[in-house]
Amino acid sequence: MNESQLTKKDYKYISIIGFLMGLLSLPVLSNIKLAFLEVNLVNSVVIVAGLTIFANIALWFSALVSHWIKIFLQIAKFCATGGLNTLLNLGVLNALIALTGYAAGVWYAVFYAIAFITANINSYIWNRYWTFGAKDTANAKEFGEFFVVSLVGLGLSVATAAFVVNVIGAPAGISLERWANVGALSATAISLVWNFVGYKFIVFKSKNV
Repeated sequence: MNESQLTKKDYKYISIIGFLMGLLSLPVLSNIKLAFLEVNLVNSVVIVAGLTIFANIALWFSALVSHWIKIFLQIAKFCATGGLNTLLNLGVLNALIALTGYAAGVWYAVFYAIAFITANINSYIWNRYWTFGAKDTANAKEFGEFFVVSLVGLGLSVATAAFVVNVIGAPAGISLERWANVGALSATAISLVWNFVGYKFIVFKSKNV
């Protein structure tokens, strides 16, 4: 693969992903309250625009690297989709925390499961039609395989997040809200590897490029 294999559709999709990632990062940043970054109008515009531009540059660079490592562009698309899913996950999670005030315990696990399922539906759409380039119509068998792979990923993800938050617990000086996001990010790292392998070699194996 090389740069020339990127299409206008690829740049359109990555721009949408970058834009949505920027928007979804705002409630997360607002909730964790970083001392060095105030979530105001100017910073919000910079974050959204910056992530949109960065996403395009990263995709272009990945296409160049794929000239030597064929699978690199597909991995880059998967990671871009994964980044969107992660922020959608965190956005839903933080919204539920903000609405209820619960950032630990059983409710945290429930909230994380809801957020994960929401992001997973988004993952199916983006991965099927963009990352793995499916041209045919979705079918029950494929969706069933996707569901099983994702269900295992959900189990790994929820268990990891709950372990970090409820067993390890927030270190001194770190708020429950910030540690809740650490738990979610830790879970994402574990599920990301599992999901790529499962989607590529089980769910979308006939669509691989």
